[in-house]
Amino acid sequence: MPTFGSAKDVVDFVKNNDIEYIDFRFTDLPGVWQHYTIPSVYLNEGVFEDGTGFDGSSIRGFQDIQESDMILKPDPSSAFVDEMMEHSTLAIICNVHDPMTSERYSRDPRYIAEKAESYLKSTGLGDTSYWGPEAEFFIFDDVRFKESANSGFYAVDSDEGIWNSGRREGGNNTGYKIRHKEGYFPLPPMDSTHNLRAEMVSALRRAGVDVELHHHEVGTGGQAEIDLRYNTLVTMADMLMKYKYIIKNVAYQYGKTVTFMPKPLFMDNGSGMHVHTSIWKGGKNQFWDPNGYAGLSDTARYYIGGLLKHTPALLAFAAPTTNSYRRLVPGYEAPINLVFSQRNRSAAVRIPAYLQSEKSKRLEFRCPDPSSNGYLCFAAMQMAGLDGIQNKIDPGQPIDKNIYDLPPEEARHIKGTPGDLAQALEALEADHDFLLRGDVFTRDVIETWIEYKRKKEVDAIRLRPHHHEFHLYFDI
Repeated sequence: MPTFGSAKDVVDFVKNNDIEYIDFRFTDLPGVWQHYTIPSVYLNEGVFEDGTGFDGSSIRGFQDIQESDMILKPDPSSAFVDEMMEHSTLAIICNVHDPMTSERYSRDPRYIAEKAESYLKSTGLGDTSYWGPEAEFFIFDDVRFKESANSGFYAVDSDEGIWNSGRREGGNNTGYKIRHKEGYFPLPPMDSTHNLRAEMVSALRRAGVDVELHHHEVGTGGQAEIDLRYNTLVTMADMLMKYKYIIKNVAYQYGKTVTFMPKPLFMDNGSGMHVHTSIWKGGKNQFWDPNGYAGLSDTARYYIGGLLKHTPALLAFAAPTTNSYRRLVPGYEAPINLVFSQRNRSAAVRIPAYLQSEKSKRLEFRCPDPSSNGYLCFAAMQMAGLDGIQNKIDPGQPIDKNIYDLPPEEARHIKGTPGDLAQALEALEADHDFLLRGDVFTRDVIETWIEYKRKKEVDAIRLRPHHHEFHLYFDI
């Protein structure tokens, strides 16, 4: 994949490689790519300087109808050839601007992430932060759902789902079905999606996304994980958008469908997005101390203290759907305990024990899930961690025991994650000053986020009958 340093580089590449179309992309507030396409003959260097217009009132979380006009300015460094399109297409990630002032738009998630990077430098605590998300997902063969005033249902299916062990499959059911919570690392033919994941990895790499590994995950029904090699905050958030887009489209080409919904299956593990991060300054890892617990410096411990203190508020961005809290429950390796540990996977923050060098030392925040907007999730995490460093917030003692086996007198002192999205939004409403520093998040962004989530998601679920309520209550 070529790299582009300027608008001229992009324009020349388009002319020299017979690119037919240019696809302009940007991210709405919830975290979904939006796009529109122009014939390549209309691309010139002026487009990068002047931008191109769109209707911001039609984008979730953006403008009201009386102030709808917005401008997209393409970032030449983000351009990549999009193999998912039938016609030769160059996709370019854009920044959103106000047409009246030409200034960046405060609700553009990418702008928030860029400000988070700048704020880190302004503190003097570091010049670079590195990020490595592990976004899990499910690969299904059939998905159906519908709701109306008098009915509602969903049904998902996977050829490898254990529920299909007794199904007649053209007279040839091979029996290779993954049992609940036993999907971690089996070989084919039990791992029926290996070749599809390999196709996904190849497509990602051709698009400039650096992949470290892929494997089947714990859940039955095609749960998978493809890990990205670490990168800087904005670049990694860009790559996460590419990741979701490419994985979905490769699956679609193979007659399958992918969801990053955190908990699509009952009785099995949900999909998380464990986020690895570290702060560097002058080429030195600020999280490394060979004499500290798990090789952590005091800086790292304070960063953890900030994460744990602000986790309830952070989850409004990091686990931002009502479905996220179907995952954050005991018994499914879910990180519901606000503690840190070297090896305990039910802890909110884990320090991978196999990484014992300055180059690799990092911490892993396990609460986020892949329904989150990476730009907002990473930015909010960093702001919480920096608050911990600046105020020397003590994370307490690590807990390396099985938390579920702790005696009641010990367990009652351990705080947990919010029980639902409504609680996370209430926490964000009460605890967001740390996000406002450096104007990284603005009050307008936080207020808009809370209002949108309450009206469009919390209330939408709260007001509807649930199918299990009929099972429980119809005959009373």
